[in-house]
Amino acid sequence: MTPQPDPDELNRWHHHFGVACNNQAWALAGKPGRSPDEDRDMLNQAFASAWHWSQAGTALNGARADVTIAHVLALLGHGPLALAHARRSLAYLEAHPAEDWDLAFAHAEIAHAAAVLGDGGLHANHYALAKQLGAAISEDEDRQVFEAELARIPNKLNP
Repeated sequence: MTPQPDPDELNRWHHHFGVACNNQAWALAGKPGRSPDEDRDMLNQAFASAWHWSQAGTALNGARADVTIAHVLALLGHGPLALAHARRSLAYLEAHPAEDWDLAFAHAEIAHAAAVLGDGGLHANHYALAKQLGAAISEDEDRQVFEAELARIPNKLNP
């Protein structure tokens, strides 16, 4: 019989892998010219991060994981699924305390999903909200990270 890990140690490992998988998903998302294997790895990393957070994180970690999943799904052209994850994240973040960048990212990912879907009205609304909320992020480094990600999302759709 395999010995069971100490629950505190297991939680530390889930936390470690939640962070590591999230960071790897975002690193791959920002990589130009990803291969199909890297796209698959990016998707797996996003979902793995969400699973680890579901084991040892908070509801806020889950909302942030949904933002990552939405981002990855939008990059891969899966608009409906991206939109569902982004909306779930936004619903949580609008109802609970979070960092100032959390809401900005949730709106950005709804705009991203809307761009994939070709929904100009939804895109314009959430892109504008993301831009407004992003400009108000108090920490310079957080604001710069957000603005770099927002710049990768199409800001206009052809009618």
